[in-house]
Amino acid sequence: MQLLIDRIIKDGKVYPGNILKVDSFLNHQMDIDLIDKIGQEFYRLFGSCEVTKVLTIEASGIGIACFVAKYFRVPLLFAKKSKTKNVSDDVYSSVVESFTHGNVNKIIVSKEYLHPDDKVLIIDDFLANGQAIRGLADIVNQAGAELVGAGTVIEKGFQGGGDALRSSGMKVESLAIIDSMTDDGKITFRNN
Repeated sequence: MQLLIDRIIKDGKVYPGNILKVDSFLNHQMDIDLIDKIGQEFYRLFGSCEVTKVLTIEASGIGIACFVAKYFRVPLLFAKKSKTKNVSDDVYSSVVESFTHGNVNKIIVSKEYLHPDDKVLIIDDFLANGQAIRGLADIVNQAGAELVGAGTVIEKGFQGGGDALRSSGMKVESLAIIDSMTDDGKITFRNN
């Protein structure tokens, strides 16, 4: 998606440790026009999959997934990173390691909202090592639902998570795949 790549080049910042900061337009402050176009693009890529639920993980994926769910006209469901008093004990859970945050979270989804007849599309802002998508896919599997695929806005192709997920048979579509980043800010994109 050239519009996204151009925006990453213009406003993205590279930090040591393979960190790409895009929070001025994607996952802290959000450019709603861009996010809307991202939602349209995921609908174009997965529109024939009869999606009944869009699933993401809190917090950065929620805003993006809202626009995706809007185009599919289906509910958005997000995995919580902590159990609150208003969530029953009847949940699906998985453990996810976050590359960006450098921690491990137990994510949960209420069984009330995910069923065996659901066709689920996972959406996230970043794909690095693939742990978030694996954890969400595990929850879909626990529910007996069908995972139609995963869509990520930005994939760090050099970290191998996307390639590993694709090798496992999962349909993964990333709107911008980064092949390399250098500490001086140079970003190389894969022709996707």
